[in-house]
Formats: sequence, C-alpha cells, structure tokens
Amino acid sequence: MLDWITNVISRMGYLGITLLMVLENFFPPVPEEIVMPLAGFTVQRGELNFLFVVLAGTTGTVLGAIIWYHVGKLVGEKRLRKWVDKHGKWIGLSGEDIDKSKRWFAKYGGIVVFFGRFIPGIRTYISIPAGLEGMALLPFVLYSSAGTFLWIGILTYAGYVLGQNYQLVEKFLSPASTVFFVLGFVCFGIWVMYRRHKQKQKAKR
Repeated sequence: MLDWITNVISRMGYLGITLLMVLENFFPPVPEEIVMPLAGFTVQRGELNFLFVVLAGTTGTVLGAIIWYHVGKLVGEKRLRKWVDKHGKWIGLSGEDIDKSKRWFAKYGGIVVFFGRFIPGIRTYISIPAGLEGMALLPFVLYSSAGTFLWIGILTYAGYVLGQNYQLVEKFLSPASTVFFVLGFVCFGIWVMYRRHKQKQKAKR
C-alpha cells in the first residue's frame, strides 16, 4: 500500500494527493497519516510546493466530507444504519461510529465539525450527523475547510521536518490529536466567554 501511495504522488503530484485524500474518506487502508507526511517528505526533496500540497490535501478531504454530508442528509439515519450494519465493515464504518459522531455533534454543535478534524474515529464520520441534523452546507464547508487545512498543514509539515522518517507521524498521532483538540476546545471556550463578557458590557450601556 505504501509503495502504491508513493507511486500515485510521484506520478500525479497534486492531483494524486487530492484523489488519495478523497479515497481516504472511504477506504481506511489509505490513511491521511501516511499520505500527507509522505507528501511533506516530497516537498523536502524539492519536488512539490508546500502550500499547494496542503491545498490539494484539504481539497480532497473536504470533497470526501461533502459526500458523507450528503449521504447523511439524503439517505436518512434509518436506511444508513441498516446499510452500515450490513456493509459498513468494508469501509471501516460501524453503527458505533455513527452513534459517537451524533453524540459529539449534539453536544458541541457545528464547531465540532472544525475540531473533529483532529480526532481519530471522528474526523471522517462527523460529516454524517451534520447532514442528518440538517446543518447548512456553507457553514459545514467552511468549518470543515478551516479544520482540515490546519490539520493537513500539521501532517505535511511533520513529514517535511522528519524527512525519511515521516512514518513516525502515525506512531505519535493519537496522543497529539488529543492535545490539539483539548487546546483548541479551551481556546474556543475562552472566545465564548470573551464574547459573552462584551455582550454584557454593551447591555449595561
């Protein structure tokens, strides 16, 4: 699989990265934790441009997310769950994944679409409850694009820095994902409190 991913990036460049990241949404053996660090290593060798690599990876990921969003919106939970119970194992999706994504979405709302990009097991399938709950497409795309751009940038830069050892990214990814999420959520909480404080000050005037 690694050799195939390497060949796709070598032969197709940015388009190959985009296609691989679309595929990553539906075929777990093609992990973004390998694709993007490998692309970062390619940047280090001077074969590709860092910004274009990140944009290509972001585009592919968001395209895949939009497909899952429409699956959730058009198919509906009952039919989707029935299909997942029967065929979901082939794409690494289970009813438990849907339940977990729904709980996160119900608890944190649209902002989890942004922060969900940093969390294994959530990042791909959070698009489904967004569609099921009828989240507007434009905010969904904006939140997804912002979170994805940041995460893809981190993965690509890690591959760029590690060079030939880019595969180490996958080894340390899980704890790093948790740290990024916690930091992001704390920042979001501070922002909310700041907004409320400003609104109270305006109300007093």
